Amino acid sequence: MIEISLQKLKLPHKTLFTGYLLVIGLGLLMAGAQIMLTHGMADGKLGLSVDDIVYSYYGNRSGSKLESMINGSMKSHAPAEVRLDIIKWVRNGSPEDKWNNHFKGVFAQHCTMCHSTIPGIPDFTSYQAVKQEAKIDEGASITSLTRVSHIHLFGIAFIFFFVGWIFSYASGFSNRLKAFLIFMPFAFLILDVASWWLTKLNPNFAWLVIIGGFGYSLASAVMILTSLYQMWFIKKPASRPASSNIH
Repeated sequence: MIEISLQKLKLPHKTLFTGYLLVIGLGLLMAGAQIMLTHGMADGKLGLSVDDIVYSYYGNRSGSKLESMINGSMKSHAPAEVRLDIIKWVRNGSPEDKWNNHFKGVFAQHCTMCHSTIPGIPDFTSYQAVKQEAKIDEGASITSLTRVSHIHLFGIAFIFFFVGWIFSYASGFSNRLKAFLIFMPFAFLILDVASWWLTKLNPNFAWLVIIGGFGYSLASAVMILTSLYQMWFIKKPASRPASSNIH
C-alpha cells in the first residue's frame, strides 16, 4: 500500500492545498480583526476582554443597548457631545416628540448611512426601531444567537474538515497525536458556541468564549503551518532503486 505524505504530493496537489490553506489562514486573521472591531469594542476600549464578552452576550444591564453601542463599537461615528445628547434622551425615556423635532435628524446624520441599508441591523430611520434599541441592554437575543450559532457550526466545520484532511497526510506525528490535533478545532468550536448561550444566562461563563475561540484558532494554526512547511520545506525522500535478483 502506498503511503501518502505531504512532501510526496505532486505539484498540482501541493498548489491546490497551499492555495486553500493560505486563503483559510487569511480568513481566520480577518475574522480575528472583525471580532476586535465589534465585540472587542463593546466596552469602548480596543482589545478583547471578559467585559466585552459579557456586554456582547449577557448585556450591560445597567443601561440600554443603544447606549452600549454608541459608547462601544459605534463610538467613532459621532462626537462626544452628540453621544451624550442621545444618552440623555434615552435615559429620559426616549420621548417621541423629541425624536420628530430633533433626534431623527441626528440619527440621519450619524447613523442611517449604515442603519438603513445593511440587512440584519436595526433601521434607525424608524422611531420604533430606535426605541427598541433604547431598552435595557440584555445582550444578544435568542433569535440572533440561534442564527449565528447554526451559521458558525455548519460553515466553520467545513473549514476544519478540509484543514484536518490535509493535515492528516503530515508525517512525524503519531496517529494518536494527529487525531488529537484534528479533533481539537471541532471540540473548541462546540465549546465556543455553547459558551455564547451559557454567557447569555450567566456572565461568569464569559471566559469560556475566549478559551473556545483561542483554542480552535491555535489548533488550526498548528495544522496549517505544519502542512505548509512539510509541503514546501521538507525535501521529498529519494526513491529507492528497484532491487535486482541475481541467479
